[in-house]
Amino acid sequence: MKITDVKTFLVHPGSAKNWLFVKLETDEGLYGWGEAYTQHDRDHSIEAHIKSLGRYLVGRSPLDIKHFTYIAYTDFGSKRGSMDLYSAISAIEQAMWDITGKAAGQPVHNLLGGKCRDKIKVYANGWGSWYDPGKGLEQLGERARTVVKLGFQALKFDPFPGPWRSIIDRKDEQEAVDRVAAVRKAVGPDVDILVEVHRRLSPAHAERVAGMMEPFDPFWYEEPVSAQDMDALAEARANINIPVVTGEELYTKMEFRDVFEKRAADIINPDVCNCGGILELREIAAMAEPYHVAVSPHNYNSTTVGLASTLQATVGMTNFLITEYFINFESVGNEIAQNPIRVEAGYIPVSDAPGLGIDLNEEALSHRPFQDFPARHLRYPHDEGP
Repeated sequence: MKITDVKTFLVHPGSAKNWLFVKLETDEGLYGWGEAYTQHDRDHSIEAHIKSLGRYLVGRSPLDIKHFTYIAYTDFGSKRGSMDLYSAISAIEQAMWDITGKAAGQPVHNLLGGKCRDKIKVYANGWGSWYDPGKGLEQLGERARTVVKLGFQALKFDPFPGPWRSIIDRKDEQEAVDRVAAVRKAVGPDVDILVEVHRRLSPAHAERVAGMMEPFDPFWYEEPVSAQDMDALAEARANINIPVVTGEELYTKMEFRDVFEKRAADIINPDVCNCGGILELREIAAMAEPYHVAVSPHNYNSTTVGLASTLQATVGMTNFLITEYFINFESVGNEIAQNPIRVEAGYIPVSDAPGLGIDLNEEALSHRPFQDFPARHLRYPHDEGP
């Protein structure tokens, strides 16, 4: 069996980002879907990387997954690339697994060692207030209660006001704490609150705010300090009493090594759509296991292929904790998927269908063409505020 074509589908779901899918076709009629992580103005660059890698793949076996990722990493990524390259590799790798599972008549997880659980716990994202700093505390609490009524027992949001700065004033610190307090008051003691920080704070601010949030019992404190300064992240983690998460900005096993060796996090959140794909995610998780680090994959992707790949990768992880689900993406995901993924009481049953267990409707994709986003406003030193 040989790959005959590599197709890309760059679509706009009507939200704050576009989605990018890849479809690999073969000479035996089997095909596979993958999804790349996307981010604003880099969408076309990621798509170009997929097409460049695709020229290498045509005429080769879709079953040689490890060979493809190794060659892509060592030859195409000789300077170790960027998110654009790793997102492209990840999408193609998922599509190769989809074909491999279909060829074997097995779900991907059975080819990776089988299951440790039958369903995957998810937390709700895409409901909160980080993109709407003017939202009042009462309305924020009401939105949190609405999410819990949908069946979710864990929800994440970024409580910090913008713009994103590493040095913030006491007013911004207190505003973030007040938002966490409002959500805790609204949902009660039994719902997990996951605090997103988006890598923005210096260790001093990260530590102080974490201490102020402790009375409201956050489940975790995600990316308080950028992993680009691993020593600073490790310093912060040593002084924070809430479990610290990192990994969203790291790609491949090579970049996660320092997290474990420097004890910089309690939980890692690699993304299957940019870390290198399904097998790379499993290998990163295996590295984390002897360090007693849990895995909670990031998934700022669609509720279709990227989510399906995450499910197939995590169902067999012994150190899996929880994964991400964007409720504001759900309706469009249901529209473009021929067999939509369903959340049931905060969990997703994992499909036993061959491959990834997901298929997309190409006609539905065509009805949501790519949209460019206007340039985001940048704050300069002469602007009002810090």
